[in-house]
Amino acid sequence: MVNFLIFGPPGSGKGTQSVRLAGKFNLVHLSTGDMLRAEIAAGTDLGKRMSSIMSKGELVPDEVVIEMIADRIDKNKGSAGFLYDGFPRTVAQTVSLEKMLNERKMKIDSMLVLEVDHDELVKRLTLRAEQSGRADDKDPEVIENRINVYKSKTEPIINYCRERGIYQPVNGMGSIDEIFNRLSRFMKKLM
Repeated sequence: MVNFLIFGPPGSGKGTQSVRLAGKFNLVHLSTGDMLRAEIAAGTDLGKRMSSIMSKGELVPDEVVIEMIADRIDKNKGSAGFLYDGFPRTVAQTVSLEKMLNERKMKIDSMLVLEVDHDELVKRLTLRAEQSGRADDKDPEVIENRINVYKSKTEPIINYCRERGIYQPVNGMGSIDEIFNRLSRFMKKLM
């Protein structure tokens, strides 16, 4: 089984691309935000624990997120692999993910990073706000802050993965199909 991390700043298209890539390569799409919401909605023990934590305005601890991902992996052993969207977010989470995968005789195979020009990110986020009404995409200051937070939080993960030889930059400029084809070429090499 292969494990791909997909990264990119807000507006890079990683969510859109993740869904398409997971379908094409028979990968389980692991979006931690979607997984958290699903666990809570299903009323599982894990969901109840997370709901209690989140209702206090606290972040779900790394070990709980890793437990949730481990459970999803264990339930999908017949798949070709996994595509992680939005996780890990810190080097500590990356190390925890690697440890959990190693326990299952798996590893992170590649970190695909969509690289998109700053002006294009702002344009995409503004357009997304108009089309979907996402409040977090309407305010230019909020957009800039989200991009800056991504840069400050993600840069250490990129360096960590680069040192392990699994970092793969991907040109995130162009049409959805052009970007999809670029990502697909990189992923085919490891499938």
